[in-house]
Order: sequence, then structure tokens, then C-alpha cells
Amino acid sequence: MLRVVLADDQIMIRAGLRALLAAEQDLEVVAEAGDGWQAVAAARAQRPDVIVMDIQMPVMDGLEATRAIAADPNMSDVRVLVLTTYDEDELVFEAIKAGAAGFLLKDAEPAELLRGIRVAAAGDSLLAPQAARRLVAAFASGASPTGPAARSLALLTGREREIVALVGRGLSNDEIAERLVISPATARTHVSRAMVKLTARDRAQLVVFAYESGLVRPGRAG
Repeated sequence: MLRVVLADDQIMIRAGLRALLAAEQDLEVVAEAGDGWQAVAAARAQRPDVIVMDIQMPVMDGLEATRAIAADPNMSDVRVLVLTTYDEDELVFEAIKAGAAGFLLKDAEPAELLRGIRVAAAGDSLLAPQAARRLVAAFASGASPTGPAARSLALLTGREREIVALVGRGLSNDEIAERLVISPATARTHVSRAMVKLTARDRAQLVVFAYESGLVRPGRAG
């Protein structure tokens, strides 16, 4: 049973999400939160598998809450799945940098949200390719990379750099395997090794790294 916390300041949205999850045998809502501070408190108290997190909330917004959860070693297994709208793109980019496992739009199909929760709980991330390309290309810096992300490139093999670049472009493991003519299992292994070397919390942070390191340039995400 996957344990879920719902964090949104709109009661009706939480009620709808709770009803959706209640129909699933493998999902259980263990707490609700109306602001970011409550979300962090619920995460500490419940240690859920996933927190479905709104960005714009009172007291403490979803960005701050995500950062607090990701920074707490006692909550290293808690995954944050952000629900947002396109006009919040920059905040979502920052949330992924802070440790969110991925994001969905609030008008996503119910099945997509359920899939996103399960994917996040499994330690992967749900980054719709078209959304990842738009979001990261729009807000990642286009300056020549010289910071820690660029220096970390030396940790990766040539093949790992190639694969991280494809992750940054929004490709799934199966799509990477097809592009490079390797097996999906091999693609998955390279992705996992890159995450370990870069101490990336999840696949979402590989996307951020790909742009910040210069492996992918804004405007070349297709």
C-alpha cells in the first residue's frame, strides 16, 4: 500500500483527489495539508511514500516545503509530486531543483495522476517530455557553464554524458534505448549510475543537471 499526503490550499481539490485515490486498492491518503508548513509536518509525522504538492499555498509555499522535505535526511524516501499550471513554470523548475520527483498539470487526466504517484513512489519521476522541454529550456541558464554542475561532468563516462543529455531532452529509458540501439535495461543501468555519481535524488534532477552543465542547451531540447 502506497501512503500519500495531499497538500493543496483548496479544500475541493483535496476532496477530489482523495476520492480519486480512495478507489485504488494500492493507494491510501494518510493526511491532508492546507499549506506548506502543514505539508512538511505531515511528511515528518507520516513518512508517506508520496506528497502530492501544490505550489502556491499560504504560510509556506510548495517550493519551500519541497526544499525542506528534500533537505531532511530523515525523509529521504519521501517523494514530492508537484501539481501545477503552465503559468507557474519557473516555480516548478525551482521545485525540481529543490528535490521534487516530477510534476503534472492540474488538468492532467486522472489516470496520469495515478501513474505519476506510482512512478514517484518507485523512485523514478514523471516528466512529460513536452512539458520538460518547455519548462527547462525556458528557464535554464544559457550562459557558459562554469559552476559545480559543469565540474561534475568529469565524473561521468562519455556514454553516461550522452544518456544524461537524452534524459534532459525528456526521453524515457525505452526511447533512449531505441535512440542508442541498446537494451532498455542497459539504458536504465546507465541512468542509475549517473544518478549515483551526481548524487541526484531522482531522474528529475538529472534533467536540471543536463541543462546546468551544458549537456543540453535551451532551444535544443527537441
